[in-house]
Amino acid sequence: MDWLLENSLSEEKGIICGIDEAGRGPLAGPVFAAAVILPKGIEIPGLDDSKRLNTVKREQLYEEIRRIAVDYAIAHAEPYEIDKMNIVNATMLAMKRAVEQLRVKPDYLLVDGNIVRDLPKPAMAIVKGDGKIPSIAAASILAKVARDRFMYELDTLYPRYKFAKHKGYPTKEHREIVKEFGICPAHRRSYMRKIIGEVVDETVQERFWD
Repeated sequence: MDWLLENSLSEEKGIICGIDEAGRGPLAGPVFAAAVILPKGIEIPGLDDSKRLNTVKREQLYEEIRRIAVDYAIAHAEPYEIDKMNIVNATMLAMKRAVEQLRVKPDYLLVDGNIVRDLPKPAMAIVKGDGKIPSIAAASILAKVARDRFMYELDTLYPRYKFAKHKGYPTKEHREIVKEFGICPAHRRSYMRKIIGEVVDETVQERFWD
């Protein structure tokens, strides 16, 4: 983690907020995004891109980040929103929602990836930023853990789909379950056409987790 780079950006831009997402690739469930403002001068041991961490370490860092962050917020875009506007725009929507939920208003946003669109503050995209910028890494962990926890809850509603096991990703088992039982309200219909090879009902837009 390049703590010096984040500190220098903070000196130049003001209050820095890191943003990342979790769940762009799954066939089911929302896409989550987190926005994190970290305090200056405090480093978090072991902080890294969420994909490089095991479940136990992610959970530990999730609690530590929430404890020390100046502010943070977690938001999501629902499956029907993904179907309506595509995953890129839905991801940007989730990120925008997260930023708008912050109590402490940032001056500048650092976003993992190569796309910045429709965000409420000036922003810069950083490719593989979750492995470079501490606040983005922190956001990646919050988004990943929050989404995984959500998928565990979803598993209790639709146990036959085994969402707790694969988190909605297109594993062989998940694809076979869908082919056998069809889809449920948690599935992204625009994704599922590629899996089951037929048009699915676009009218189902149930907000089943409210």
